[in-house]
Amino acid sequence: MKFWQKLRKTNKPVIVVSGLPRSGTSMMMKMLQAGGIEPVVDNIRAADDDNPKGYFEFERVKQLDKGDTAWVAEAQGKAVKVISQLLKYLPADYVYKIIFMRRAMPEILASQKKMLVNRGEDPNKVDDEEIAVLFEKHLRNVMTWLDTQPNVSTLYIHYNETLADPQTQAEIVNEFLGGGLDVERMTAVVDPTLYRNRQS
Repeated sequence: MKFWQKLRKTNKPVIVVSGLPRSGTSMMMKMLQAGGIEPVVDNIRAADDDNPKGYFEFERVKQLDKGDTAWVAEAQGKAVKVISQLLKYLPADYVYKIIFMRRAMPEILASQKKMLVNRGEDPNKVDDEEIAVLFEKHLRNVMTWLDTQPNVSTLYIHYNETLADPQTQAEIVNEFLGGGLDVERMTAVVDPTLYRNRQS
């Protein structure tokens, strides 16, 4: 019997939080942690003005496309943040439950610009319309790929709806993950005051 087949018998999926940059992935990671799911993080990237509640990142995730996948075995039953561009590099011999965050495109672009300003970079070095077209094309490709993976189930959660009604979205996430999460605590950690870069 192969090693991964033994791992699959644990029946604990890897819980992945994904989405475009600035789409609410850190907020969802915090919700899952509050609900009782251990996050896979290394705390190398500290909280800042752009993400005052923390980024909930694990640096080795960024090496998925270079073949660094050994850590995935330890992520079973836990939650890990993976940017959408790297999802296809997750090893196919594990089961994944992916919570994919969506957000209004103008808000994503506004949030990106603010982050660039905070870092002292030029926020206008790339045209918004050009970025939006690339992001939308990428989203279509990723969603099509997710739909065709037999070892993946995906739940799409909207950032804006989560801030407006966190309890309902927390209940949806709880059901998707099989129940047993602390929905009240998940709801309590959502901070509407962080809802910046609204679409005007």
